[in-house]
Amino acid sequence: MTFTGGLEARARRLGRRIAFPEGDDPRVVEAAAILGRRGVVRPVVLEAEAGDEEAQGRLQRAVGMLRGGVVDGVVAGAVHTTAEVVRAGLKGVGLRPGVRTLSSSFFMEVGDFRGAGPEVLTFTDAGVVPEPRPRQLATIASEAVRVRRLVVGDEPRVAFLSYSTLGSAGGRAVEKVEEGVRRFREACPDVIADGELQGDAALIPEVARVKAPGSPVAGTANVLVFPDLDAANIAYKLVQRLAGAVALGPILQGLRAPLNDLSRGASVTDIVRVAAITALMSAKGSALGATRGLPTDR
Repeated sequence: MTFTGGLEARARRLGRRIAFPEGDDPRVVEAAAILGRRGVVRPVVLEAEAGDEEAQGRLQRAVGMLRGGVVDGVVAGAVHTTAEVVRAGLKGVGLRPGVRTLSSSFFMEVGDFRGAGPEVLTFTDAGVVPEPRPRQLATIASEAVRVRRLVVGDEPRVAFLSYSTLGSAGGRAVEKVEEGVRRFREACPDVIADGELQGDAALIPEVARVKAPGSPVAGTANVLVFPDLDAANIAYKLVQRLAGAVALGPILQGLRAPLNDLSRGASVTDIVRVAAITALMSAKGSALGATRGLPTDR
Protein backbone atom coordinates (compact mmCIF):
# COMPACT_ATOMS: atom_id res chain seq x y z
CA MET A 1 0.00 0.00 0.00
CA THR A 2 1.24 3.50 -0.82
CA PHE A 3 1.89 6.16 1.80
CA THR A 4 -1.23 8.17 1.00
CA GLY A 5 -3.24 4.99 0.65
CA GLY A 6 -2.44 3.95 4.21
CA LEU A 7 -2.88 7.30 5.93
CA GLU A 8 -6.57 6.97 6.68
CA ALA A 9 -6.34 3.47 8.13
CA ARG A 10 -3.46 4.40 10.42
CA ALA A 11 -5.18 7.58 11.63
CA ARG A 12 -8.49 5.77 12.17
CA ARG A 13 -6.93 3.59 14.87
CA LEU A 14 -6.10 6.68 16.96
CA GLY A 15 -9.57 8.26 17.16
CA ARG A 16 -8.22 11.84 17.34
CA ARG A 17 -10.29 15.03 17.49
CA ILE A 18 -9.16 17.50 14.83
CA ALA A 19 -10.45 21.09 14.65
CA PHE A 20 -11.17 22.90 11.39
CA PRO A 21 -11.55 26.66 11.99
CA GLU A 22 -12.49 27.45 8.38
CA GLY A 23 -16.01 26.05 8.57
CA ASP A 24 -17.34 28.52 6.00
CA ASP A 25 -15.23 27.01 3.21
CA PRO A 26 -17.13 24.34 1.23
CA ARG A 27 -14.00 22.24 0.75
CA VAL A 28 -13.44 22.08 4.50
CA VAL A 29 -17.07 21.20 5.16
CA GLU A 30 -16.95 18.38 2.59
CA ALA A 31 -13.59 17.07 3.87
CA ALA A 32 -14.84 17.07 7.47
CA ALA A 33 -17.93 15.12 6.42
CA ILE A 34 -15.78 12.54 4.65
CA LEU A 35 -13.45 12.22 7.63
CA GLY A 36 -16.34 11.75 10.02
CA ARG A 37 -18.15 9.28 7.80
CA ARG A 38 -15.04 7.17 7.32
CA GLY A 39 -14.04 7.45 10.96
CA VAL A 40 -10.57 8.76 10.12
CA VAL A 41 -10.75 11.50 12.76
CA ARG A 42 -13.47 13.09 14.86
CA PRO A 43 -13.84 16.46 13.09
CA VAL A 44 -14.71 19.63 15.00
CA VAL A 45 -15.81 22.27 12.49
CA LEU A 46 -15.90 25.83 13.80
CA GLU A 47 -18.46 28.24 12.44
CA ALA A 48 -18.94 31.92 13.13
CA GLU A 49 -20.39 32.83 16.53
CA ALA A 50 -22.15 36.00 17.61
CA GLY A 51 -19.62 38.79 17.93
CA ASP A 52 -17.01 36.73 16.02
CA GLU A 53 -17.63 37.14 12.27
CA GLU A 54 -13.89 37.13 11.33
CA ALA A 55 -12.10 33.94 10.19
CA GLN A 56 -9.09 34.95 12.28
CA GLY A 57 -11.20 34.70 15.41
CA ARG A 58 -12.13 31.11 14.60
CA LEU A 59 -8.49 30.23 14.05
CA GLN A 60 -7.65 31.62 17.48
CA ARG A 61 -10.51 29.65 19.02
CA ALA A 62 -9.25 26.45 17.42
CA VAL A 63 -5.72 27.07 18.67
CA GLY A 64 -7.12 27.71 22.16
CA MET A 65 -8.91 24.36 22.01
CA LEU A 66 -5.64 22.70 21.03
CA ARG A 67 -3.74 24.40 23.83
CA GLY A 68 -6.39 23.32 26.32
CA GLY A 69 -6.44 19.72 25.15
CA VAL A 70 -10.01 19.87 23.89
CA VAL A 71 -8.79 18.74 20.46
CA ASP A 72 -5.69 16.81 19.40
CA GLY A 73 -4.80 18.88 16.34
CA VAL A 74 -5.82 21.74 14.06
CA VAL A 75 -5.88 21.97 10.27
CA ALA A 76 -6.12 25.43 8.68
CA GLY A 77 -4.91 27.30 5.61
CA ALA A 78 -7.73 26.85 3.10
CA VAL A 79 -8.58 30.49 3.81
CA HIS A 80 -5.68 31.74 5.94
CA THR A 81 -2.17 32.37 4.65
CA THR A 82 0.76 30.32 5.90
CA ALA A 83 1.99 33.40 7.77
CA GLU A 84 -1.32 33.68 9.64
CA VAL A 85 -1.32 30.01 10.57
CA VAL A 86 2.32 30.18 11.72
CA ARG A 87 1.67 33.26 13.86
CA ALA A 88 -1.33 31.60 15.47
CA GLY A 89 0.74 28.53 16.27
CA LEU A 90 3.65 30.44 17.74
CA LYS A 91 1.41 32.66 19.86
CA GLY A 92 -1.18 30.13 20.91
CA VAL A 93 0.69 26.82 21.10
CA GLY A 94 4.37 27.69 21.32
CA LEU A 95 7.47 25.70 20.48
CA ARG A 96 8.53 22.38 21.92
CA PRO A 97 11.25 22.48 24.60
CA GLY A 98 14.67 22.81 22.98
CA VAL A 99 13.28 24.13 19.68
CA ARG A 100 13.76 27.79 18.79
CA THR A 101 12.71 27.73 15.14
CA LEU A 102 9.37 26.76 13.66
CA SER A 103 9.84 25.09 10.30
CA SER A 104 7.98 22.86 7.87
CA SER A 105 8.16 19.78 5.70
CA PHE A 106 6.39 18.56 2.60
CA PHE A 107 5.75 14.87 2.20
CA MET A 108 6.27 14.09 -1.49
CA GLU A 109 4.87 10.80 -2.72
CA VAL A 110 6.79 10.04 -5.91
CA GLY A 111 6.79 7.22 -8.43
CA ASP A 112 9.42 4.52 -8.70
CA PHE A 113 12.77 6.16 -9.46
CA ARG A 114 15.17 3.81 -7.64
CA GLY A 115 13.69 0.48 -8.68
CA ALA A 116 12.05 -0.07 -5.30
CA GLY A 117 8.52 1.12 -6.08
CA PRO A 118 6.77 4.38 -5.11
CA GLU A 119 8.34 6.30 -2.23
CA VAL A 120 7.64 9.22 0.04
CA LEU A 121 10.36 11.84 0.45
CA THR A 122 10.57 14.63 3.02
CA PHE A 123 11.44 18.08 1.62
CA THR A 124 12.42 20.55 4.36
CA ASP A 125 12.10 23.49 4.90
CA ALA A 126 9.93 24.44 1.93
CA GLY A 127 7.51 26.78 3.66
CA VAL A 128 8.75 28.88 6.59
CA VAL A 129 12.44 29.79 7.14
CA PRO A 130 13.88 31.89 4.26
CA GLU A 131 17.62 31.73 4.99
CA PRO A 132 18.37 29.27 7.80
CA ARG A 133 21.62 29.57 9.70
CA PRO A 134 23.68 26.40 10.36
CA ARG A 135 22.07 25.85 13.78
CA GLN A 136 18.65 26.31 12.24
CA LEU A 137 19.45 23.80 9.50
CA ALA A 138 20.30 21.28 12.20
CA THR A 139 17.05 21.99 14.06
CA ILE A 140 15.02 21.79 10.85
CA ALA A 141 16.56 18.40 10.10
CA SER A 142 15.98 17.16 13.65
CA GLU A 143 12.32 18.10 13.56
CA ALA A 144 11.89 16.61 10.09
CA VAL A 145 13.27 13.33 11.44
CA ARG A 146 10.90 13.40 14.41
CA VAL A 147 7.84 14.11 12.28
CA ARG A 148 8.78 11.53 9.63
CA ARG A 149 9.05 8.82 12.28
CA LEU A 150 5.55 9.68 13.46
CA VAL A 151 3.90 10.07 10.08
CA VAL A 152 5.77 7.76 7.70
CA GLY A 153 7.06 5.33 10.30
CA ASP A 154 10.31 4.36 8.60
CA GLU A 155 13.95 5.10 9.40
CA PRO A 156 14.98 8.57 8.21
CA ARG A 157 18.12 8.91 6.07
CA VAL A 158 19.05 12.57 5.98
CA ALA A 159 20.86 14.35 3.15
CA PHE A 160 21.87 18.00 3.50
CA LEU A 161 21.73 19.35 -0.06
CA SER A 162 24.06 21.75 -1.81
CA TYR A 163 25.59 22.48 -5.22
CA SER A 164 28.63 20.62 -3.91
CA THR A 165 29.18 16.97 -2.99
CA LEU A 166 31.56 16.35 -0.09
CA GLY A 167 33.98 19.11 -0.99
CA SER A 168 33.70 19.07 -4.78
CA ALA A 169 33.10 22.84 -4.69
CA GLY A 170 33.51 25.61 -2.16
CA GLY A 171 31.94 28.85 -1.03
CA ARG A 172 30.09 30.33 1.92
CA ALA A 173 26.87 28.53 1.04
CA VAL A 174 28.69 25.19 1.13
CA GLU A 175 30.35 26.06 4.43
CA LYS A 176 26.94 26.82 5.94
CA VAL A 177 25.65 23.40 4.99
CA GLU A 178 28.79 21.68 6.27
CA GLU A 179 28.36 23.41 9.62
CA GLY A 180 24.70 22.41 9.72
CA VAL A 181 25.66 18.76 9.17
CA ARG A 182 28.23 18.92 11.95
CA ARG A 183 25.73 20.35 14.42
CA PHE A 184 23.08 17.82 13.44
CA ARG A 185 25.44 14.91 13.96
CA GLU A 186 26.36 16.20 17.41
CA ALA A 187 22.72 16.48 18.40
CA CYS A 188 21.40 13.33 16.70
CA PRO A 189 24.25 10.80 16.48
CA ASP A 190 21.80 7.91 16.07
CA VAL A 191 20.37 9.28 12.81
CA ILE A 192 21.99 8.36 9.50
CA ALA A 193 22.99 11.64 7.85
CA ASP A 194 25.53 13.07 5.41
CA GLY A 195 26.34 16.18 3.45
CA GLU A 196 26.90 18.31 1.72
CA LEU A 197 25.42 16.35 -1.22
CA GLN A 198 24.09 17.32 -4.62
CA GLY A 199 20.57 16.17 -5.35
CA ASP A 200 21.56 13.40 -7.74
CA ALA A 201 24.19 12.06 -5.36
CA ALA A 202 21.65 12.03 -2.54
CA LEU A 203 18.97 10.16 -4.49
CA ILE A 204 20.45 8.01 -7.26
CA PRO A 205 22.60 4.99 -6.29
CA GLU A 206 24.54 4.94 -9.57
CA VAL A 207 25.51 8.60 -9.19
CA ALA A 208 26.29 8.14 -5.51
CA ARG A 209 28.83 5.41 -6.26
CA VAL A 210 30.76 7.87 -8.42
CA LYS A 211 30.35 11.13 -6.49
CA ALA A 212 30.17 9.93 -2.88
CA PRO A 213 31.55 6.40 -2.50
CA GLY A 214 31.29 5.19 1.05
CA SER A 215 28.63 7.71 2.08
CA PRO A 216 26.03 6.15 4.42
CA VAL A 217 23.26 8.24 2.84
CA ALA A 218 24.15 8.95 -0.78
CA GLY A 219 21.77 7.24 -3.17
CA THR A 220 19.33 6.26 -0.40
CA ALA A 221 18.21 9.57 1.17
CA ASN A 222 14.55 10.02 2.09
CA VAL A 223 14.86 13.31 4.03
CA LEU A 224 16.19 16.17 1.92
CA VAL A 225 17.33 19.24 3.86
CA PHE A 226 17.53 22.21 1.51
CA PRO A 227 19.95 25.10 2.11
CA ASP A 228 17.24 27.78 1.90
CA LEU A 229 13.56 28.39 1.27
CA ASP A 230 14.05 29.39 -2.35
CA ALA A 231 15.63 26.07 -3.27
CA ALA A 232 13.15 23.96 -1.30
CA ASN A 233 9.99 25.72 -2.46
CA ILE A 234 11.03 25.72 -6.10
CA ALA A 235 12.05 22.05 -5.90
CA TYR A 236 8.80 20.80 -4.38
CA LYS A 237 6.67 22.66 -6.92
CA LEU A 238 8.75 21.37 -9.84
CA VAL A 239 8.55 17.79 -8.61
CA GLN A 240 4.82 18.14 -7.99
CA ARG A 241 4.01 19.65 -11.39
CA LEU A 242 6.53 17.96 -13.68
CA ALA A 243 6.78 14.52 -12.06
CA GLY A 244 3.18 14.30 -10.89
CA ALA A 245 4.16 13.84 -7.25
CA VAL A 246 1.59 14.13 -4.48
CA ALA A 247 2.68 17.06 -2.28
CA LEU A 248 1.28 17.21 1.26
CA GLY A 249 2.08 20.25 3.34
CA PRO A 250 3.45 22.47 4.55
CA ILE A 251 3.43 20.29 7.65
CA LEU A 252 4.50 22.52 10.54
CA GLN A 253 7.21 21.11 12.80
CA GLY A 254 8.51 22.34 16.13
CA LEU A 255 5.21 23.19 17.84
CA ARG A 256 4.10 21.69 21.15
CA ALA A 257 0.99 20.25 19.49
CA PRO A 258 0.11 19.60 15.85
CA LEU A 259 -1.22 22.57 13.90
CA ASN A 260 -0.89 22.10 10.15
CA ASP A 261 -1.19 24.36 7.17
CA LEU A 262 -2.91 23.90 3.83
CA SER A 263 -2.35 25.48 0.48
CA ARG A 264 -5.16 27.90 -0.22
CA GLY A 265 -5.62 25.91 -3.42
CA ALA A 266 -6.02 22.67 -1.45
CA SER A 267 -8.48 20.09 -2.72
CA VAL A 268 -10.89 18.14 -0.53
CA THR A 269 -8.56 15.14 -0.85
CA ASP A 270 -5.61 17.26 0.31
CA ILE A 271 -7.53 18.34 3.41
CA VAL A 272 -8.49 14.76 4.24
CA ARG A 273 -4.87 13.63 3.94
CA VAL A 274 -3.44 16.49 5.99
CA ALA A 275 -6.02 15.79 8.70
CA ALA A 276 -4.84 12.18 8.82
CA ILE A 277 -1.22 13.35 9.06
CA THR A 278 -2.18 15.72 11.88
CA ALA A 279 -3.76 12.84 13.78
CA LEU A 280 -0.60 10.75 13.38
CA MET A 281 1.53 13.65 14.64
CA SER A 282 -0.52 13.71 17.84
CA ALA A 283 0.54 10.17 18.75
CA LYS A 284 2.19 9.94 22.14
CA GLY A 285 5.14 7.68 22.76
CA SER A 286 8.82 7.14 22.20
CA ALA A 287 8.80 8.73 18.76
CA LEU A 288 8.23 12.14 20.32
CA GLY A 289 11.64 11.91 21.93
CA ALA A 290 13.29 10.30 18.95
CA THR A 291 15.79 13.11 18.40
CA ARG A 292 17.48 13.82 21.69
CA GLY A 293 19.62 16.84 22.35
CA LEU A 294 17.99 19.17 19.83
CA PRO A 295 20.44 21.87 18.71
CA THR A 296 19.42 25.36 19.77
CA ASP A 297 19.69 27.96 17.03
CA ARG A 298 20.44 31.13 18.89
